[in-house]
Amino acid sequence: MSSSKQGESNLVIFAALAANLGIAVAKFIAAAISGSSSMLTEGFHSVVDSLNQILLLYGQHRGKRPPDVDHPFGYGRELYFWSFVVAILIFAVGAGVSVYEGIVHIEEPEPLRDPLINYIVLAVAFAMEGGSWLLAMRGFAADNRGRGWWSAVRRSKDPAGFIVLFEDSAALAGLLIAAAGVWASHHFNDPRIDGVASILIGILLGLIAMVLAREAKGLLIGEGADPAIVAEVRAIVDGYPVITSVNHVRTIHTAPDSVFVAISADFEDSLTMGDAETIIETIETDLKARLPMLSSIYIRPEKRENAAILPVDGPTAA
Repeated sequence: MSSSKQGESNLVIFAALAANLGIAVAKFIAAAISGSSSMLTEGFHSVVDSLNQILLLYGQHRGKRPPDVDHPFGYGRELYFWSFVVAILIFAVGAGVSVYEGIVHIEEPEPLRDPLINYIVLAVAFAMEGGSWLLAMRGFAADNRGRGWWSAVRRSKDPAGFIVLFEDSAALAGLLIAAAGVWASHHFNDPRIDGVASILIGILLGLIAMVLAREAKGLLIGEGADPAIVAEVRAIVDGYPVITSVNHVRTIHTAPDSVFVAISADFEDSLTMGDAETIIETIETDLKARLPMLSSIYIRPEKRENAAILPVDGPTAA
């Protein structure tokens, strides 16, 4: 990942981390004063989000290590592993604790207390989470201009960006649910409604976790580059007169901004081995200059009739 993009990604994560740490403390204090189950759930939600952001920063740090003998393509995909761990944490801890607390509060409701502190904390939390969400959305939109929101998530190779965006979106929705639960429990004089709100927050977190786990899994097991990049690689190689056919272009992301590409091409029969080696070196230099994200390039001279042709060069659905 380029230093500028890395800095922007870190800024989004640090902003979310700072917001969640401060909000978590306030939520726990409000829960202790008011006895609100949904506020306690929101406190755990913020703690889990804080831990998640720490893990994403750790994954980015580990992923920057240079290639070595054991990992010749580098450690960039370690970020994908920690992103998957984050999704599991959201599901197991965030959603699990929320549903458990909600059930306990329904079975053993606490007496209603003055909800003013809850509303104050929720309003402050919404403002802070909203600021973090706007920063995450601005960064994500800048990296995915011209794409629909869902398509951008599916095509994104940087899980840190869309995980923070999903977390902040879930946090804002959770705050609205918590506020509705506090209000309804006092309006109808039934503290069990607060427990229902807690369960709804847990269900929301569970759904978000499943979406994130699916996306992180696809990156972890290996996804191809964007079809536009694959098409550009094919066009560049096909533009050389000595190439009679580009049989296939196969890619895989080894990091958010690092792609390994394997190219099978049919060269003119009159080309000598020495000339072919020179042409291959020229093509590799050209590809790296025009597509800096290509970290490793492998070009194999191969007769078209002997090449295994895939239905598509680009990534398939996970």
